[in-house]
Amino acid sequence: MKFRYKKIAPGILRPVIPIELFYEGKHVRYEALIDSGADIALMPAELGDILGLHVRSGTKGVVGGITGGGLPYYRHPVAIRIGGWAHNVEVGFMPDMPPFGYGVLGQRGFFDLWKVLFDGRAGEVEIRPYLR
Repeated sequence: MKFRYKKIAPGILRPVIPIELFYEGKHVRYEALIDSGADIALMPAELGDILGLHVRSGTKGVVGGITGGGLPYYRHPVAIRIGGWAHNVEVGFMPDMPPFGYGVLGQRGFFDLWKVLFDGRAGEVEIRPYLR
């Protein structure tokens, strides 16, 4: 399935795609940035709240990025659906995620389950699940 890059600002396009998260009969739709530099999927804690998770009861981790600071996240098992394909994955939910921007899809729980082809010239990304 192919997704067009999303225009963030004039001249700035990013591979942001629609996803759905599921947990115990609840689901939420969201847009996430495909980020090959991220180790795991990280989403705002508010999404975990919508799914009925007790976010801070998950396995704690700390993420640091380009700013170098460490922010906590809490991993929980959820299902993620992208383009009609669903997988059970662990997602980190961050209480202190910046209010503007996107959650990210990273190496574990995304790149290890889907084959991803970026086409910057065409402004699109193609995603296909790996055959099991």
